[in-house]
Amino acid sequence: MQRTGNTILITGGGSGIGAALARRFHDLGNTVIIAGRRHAALDDAAAGRENVHTMMLDADDPAAIRAFAQDVTARFPGLNVLINNAGIMRVEPLDTARDLGDAEGTIATNLLGPIRMIDALVDHLVARGDGAIVNVTSGLAFVPLVQTPTYSATKAALHSYTVSLRTALAGRVEVIELAPPAVQTELTPGQSTREGYQPLDDFADEVLALFAQEPIPAEILVQRVHPLRFAERDDRFAATLNRLNGQAH
Repeated sequence: MQRTGNTILITGGGSGIGAALARRFHDLGNTVIIAGRRHAALDDAAAGRENVHTMMLDADDPAAIRAFAQDVTARFPGLNVLINNAGIMRVEPLDTARDLGDAEGTIATNLLGPIRMIDALVDHLVARGDGAIVNVTSGLAFVPLVQTPTYSATKAALHSYTVSLRTALAGRVEVIELAPPAVQTELTPGQSTREGYQPLDDFADEVLALFAQEPIPAEILVQRVHPLRFAERDDRFAATLNRLNGQAH
């Protein structure tokens, strides 16, 4: 994936990590399309940036994704980078029966959404010859947060899916995983000011520095996510799981 001259689609681009990456990729000279459900948030994220475009997207609706893919490739035939960033995170108790709406919604947005978007755009990206797919997972893909079990499980599944996708598209489309640590965004209420979480601008700056490497790593991992990503490799999984969930409790 080249650093500049791309046309980049970022789902969930109206706020948080998506908006921060949109600004930085735009600053490098890329055309950026940000997509999401909230019109006002998209407009705010694109304000004052001539080559940041907004499009509405319901990432939970298979028909809407197919129609979106047809529309975006017609409007932007140079589209060559897809960043699957849209996601939700819900607290779910596991020790009692509950309404599974949050779990089902999380799976639809965090896992089925990226799978459907990739499927809708993969032929276009292969035909481009310079295509790239970036799937945003999480450090919780590797060590789960018990309070958000379905979120953690969807990110683990997306990590696995990304490994398969990278192998299937080798030599045709570059496939990259971006696994953030806990970042100060509004993914959950109050998170944007939560002590101990990485400030959003610091995270985005570190991510862009990793994208500047030659070759770009298959996994974009800022330093703060290393303890989670490599916990099992380093025989620290149980201790890390206990520490992470003890802090959360």
